[in-house]
Amino acid sequence: MKRRKKYFGLCYGIFLTAFTAYALLDTFVIPRRMEKSVLAADASLSEEKLLALQEGDSVSTKTSSAKSSGESGASRTIQESVEAKIREKTSGSNGTKSSENSGEKSTDTMSSSVSSKGGGKGNSSAESKKTETAEDSGESAGTLIGSYEDQKSRISVRSYRYKGSTVYVADITLMEASSLRTAFANGSYGRNIKALTSVTAEENDAVLAINGDFYGSRQNGYVIRNGELYRDSGSENEDLAIMKDGSFRIVSESDYSVAELLSAGAEQVFSFGPALLKNSEIQVSENEEVGMAMASNPRTAIGILGENHYVFVVSDGRTEESAGLSLYELSEFLQELGCKTAYNLDGGGSSAMVFQGEVVNKPTTGGDRISERAVSDIVYIKKS
Repeated sequence: MKRRKKYFGLCYGIFLTAFTAYALLDTFVIPRRMEKSVLAADASLSEEKLLALQEGDSVSTKTSSAKSSGESGASRTIQESVEAKIREKTSGSNGTKSSENSGEKSTDTMSSSVSSKGGGKGNSSAESKKTETAEDSGESAGTLIGSYEDQKSRISVRSYRYKGSTVYVADITLMEASSLRTAFANGSYGRNIKALTSVTAEENDAVLAINGDFYGSRQNGYVIRNGELYRDSGSENEDLAIMKDGSFRIVSESDYSVAELLSAGAEQVFSFGPALLKNSEIQVSENEEVGMAMASNPRTAIGILGENHYVFVVSDGRTEESAGLSLYELSEFLQELGCKTAYNLDGGGSSAMVFQGEVVNKPTTGGDRISERAVSDIVYIKKS
């Protein structure tokens, strides 16, 4: 009898240990993709909700120019508008210090690009770094870091000095909305699965990538990537939904289920937040921050200017030359770029921009040490 009790006790102990191990793995490690069919019963959208998602706050300029050869003024506008507004803020509203008399005449983003057909490298660093500096104000009118063009995308990357920090802007025009992609670290979904942004970018043949919303650092918040559902546990988060047509929607998880978002055509849903711009209006207060974060930080954000026209924005921070930006300052910068909708992604030590295989910003990890941090996911443009 004692032997039998001991045997059953041993079996129970093994079972309990195995179950605990599975529960931990299932929660934190094992990749899971939720089947859309399970959610079909909850996928019907009310007419009011559908209309809200269709209209939303995004820009949908259904014109042929957005998908033409790329001679659109939009690509120039992003550079010219931010430079003009920076000069206006720093040299006075009378505009006496124009780009002509201060030596800041900039090279057009697209005309200075080096076409890279078939996914090759863009311009070399020697050709691409054309600096124009507004010495009187200490703000930079923009430095062209590099440019790239293939059959599906045109990209230029510039750096700016703004509010005492260096900000990197990738100006992206896509021929197809589907070229805006996301990827998980190591190709797998899981709480503790992480990799450097540069590594995940290389694994996915990305010409341009930024860190994503680090879903793995949170237990809730919708996770939809490339049209597939991975997490449906919501909260009061304000999310960014990128739709199949490439438009942006700011949605509340308390208003929309994942089934409704999928039914409406959501391809990507990020839940880090907050929303920075909606209908071109700043959505954060001057003192608002993420959790207990400091006011000045490295930042990562994504914005939309027009149909298939986006910006990836990353700012340096936590260094002597760049303190970083507040959420409000980041919002102001995106507004000056001309963004209609913009959203904050994971920042701090996670902030990284990778262009043609090189990290262009100065990511900080463990304080002010210049080094990339491993993250859960990236947003990227793939070479065609």
